[in-house]
Amino acid sequence: MEFNELFDILDLDRDEKLSRKELHRAAKQMGWHWHEASFFAVFDLLTLLCPISRKTFNSFMDQISKDSYGPYGSVLLNVKYDSLLTKSVAENFFPQKSKKENILQKNTENQIIQILEQSAGRGTADDYKKLLGTLDFARIHPEDSALLIIDPQRSFTKGAWMKSIGSQAQQDIRLIESGFKHCAQFIRQYGNVIETMFSRCPFPPDSYDWDDHFKGIIDPMQLYFIKPGNSILFPPTNGYRQWVERVMEKGKNILVMGGCTLNSCVRVSAIETLTFFKSKNLRVVADLSICGARLENYRRSDMFGGLSSVESAVREMAASGVEVIRGVDYDL
Repeated sequence: MEFNELFDILDLDRDEKLSRKELHRAAKQMGWHWHEASFFAVFDLLTLLCPISRKTFNSFMDQISKDSYGPYGSVLLNVKYDSLLTKSVAENFFPQKSKKENILQKNTENQIIQILEQSAGRGTADDYKKLLGTLDFARIHPEDSALLIIDPQRSFTKGAWMKSIGSQAQQDIRLIESGFKHCAQFIRQYGNVIETMFSRCPFPPDSYDWDDHFKGIIDPMQLYFIKPGNSILFPPTNGYRQWVERVMEKGKNILVMGGCTLNSCVRVSAIETLTFFKSKNLRVVADLSICGARLENYRRSDMFGGLSSVESAVREMAASGVEVIRGVDYDL
């Protein structure tokens, strides 16, 4: 299909401009799924700030067609990350007193342990409780830190990724749902005092949106980093490195991470970020209170020497220098 022909299909109102809304409508009408997910993700981002003309669309498509990385290459350099504030929360959200944060996080831990006991048994719940007992809370000042939430998308709780698990999916994703719920609470509490960014995995249109817990919390115009694999550092054109550098230029030397999933994307992204910015003394913090993983990954496994995948991930991050904590107590 030629570029102009594709543009004609996507330009539903025939005004010679492709809007984000049109992209979403057309993608659903055409039944786009996994094969088109990367294209959909990239053009969702490229049309976020304003509609693009036919000429611009053709230019972007030409860049994609000639790039060995395709949609994950130089075309992403057209995203202007400095054109919007990177805060994600409405102005009427106000932080509570920091002493209440530990109460919220302890309630969070109790909820996680309760889910584990109900769904995976007391032994698994006790294992996680014991793991938490080896970790500390961290007291951090918002002016010294930034927050990255990894892939808080409906695909993991209601969409394509969740459905791919099989008949036990609804049970298996309970702690991912819990993690998103706690992320949303955390952002509602602190999102207007800490610079916050997000990543997204390429998924089919019905699975790409933010998880329902973030409605009214993440601004519809929120920029984000495309992350097609486990590492936030790929592709190198996704703007993440530049954002971290800009954050550090502002005097923020602490990057707190949360999101989905703890034993894969959070683990890999935290370790690789620390390695990449090691010479600049960036402190990378993985906050377990705002992370989630599949229920199966909290159970002990021979694959991890009798540990759970989650505990193995915590140990690997800690060994690499990532600070793994029970929760952040922001010093307001």
